[in-house]
Amino acid sequence: MKIARFVTKDAAPRFGVLDDTDLVVLRGDPLFDGYETTGERVPITAVRLLAPVIPRSKIVCVGRNYAAHAAEKGNEVPDHPLLFLKPNTAVIGPGDAIRIPPFAGTVELEAELALVIGRTTRRLPADRWREAVFGFTVANDVSSRTLQRDDRQWARAKGMDTFCPLGPVVETDLDAEDVTVSSQVNGEPAQHGSTRDLIFRLGTLVETISDAFTLLPGDVILTGTPAGVRPITPGDVVTCTVSGIGSLVNPVVARD
Repeated sequence: MKIARFVTKDAAPRFGVLDDTDLVVLRGDPLFDGYETTGERVPITAVRLLAPVIPRSKIVCVGRNYAAHAAEKGNEVPDHPLLFLKPNTAVIGPGDAIRIPPFAGTVELEAELALVIGRTTRRLPADRWREAVFGFTVANDVSSRTLQRDDRQWARAKGMDTFCPLGPVVETDLDAEDVTVSSQVNGEPAQHGSTRDLIFRLGTLVETISDAFTLLPGDVILTGTPAGVRPITPGDVVTCTVSGIGSLVNPVVARD
């Protein structure tokens, strides 16, 4: 099922299950409260979608997990998953603006499949990775190449406010080992790849990450980006798509 987090006029954020053109409103957060419905249905056209999950703890990201992307940046393929973190303050939702500060220099998009963790997980073997996952969403690992180079590490370059768009929904039932990941800038194709081409498969990622960090419900794992990344600048509209989930669209603006 596809689960959205949304607001309507003068109401607090709520969750709903997408049913054709309506959202069936849930009682509480499905990550913690299950799927009990309130009986209310809201037309999707009457809501504003929010990021479908706000990580309670952390966003764990994987660098250079597609060989073609590593090659296009002149990097070698790592011999183990290359991990880094984004703060949860980087998260924005569908339609929210990616805000580029004046010191960011060259900024690029990175469309990715994201895993939403559904239970506390430690040292989970690769063949049981699906036990940890509540569902899947679309992510954009927005990245300042200038700051990556100047800082010689990635915290500021990839962790600034608005540099982790997520959405539009969480899909709980997906064959995530075989989906396409693509992006567009102003309607022009940029990236196109498949999770079949991941260097480190989803099970390996969950095993490696949960061996290092305890994963908590609501944590998010970004699994890597395919080749075709390109710069984005104020005035652009960025679309990131994962088949079976949907498209995440965000405008780009200059931050004061």
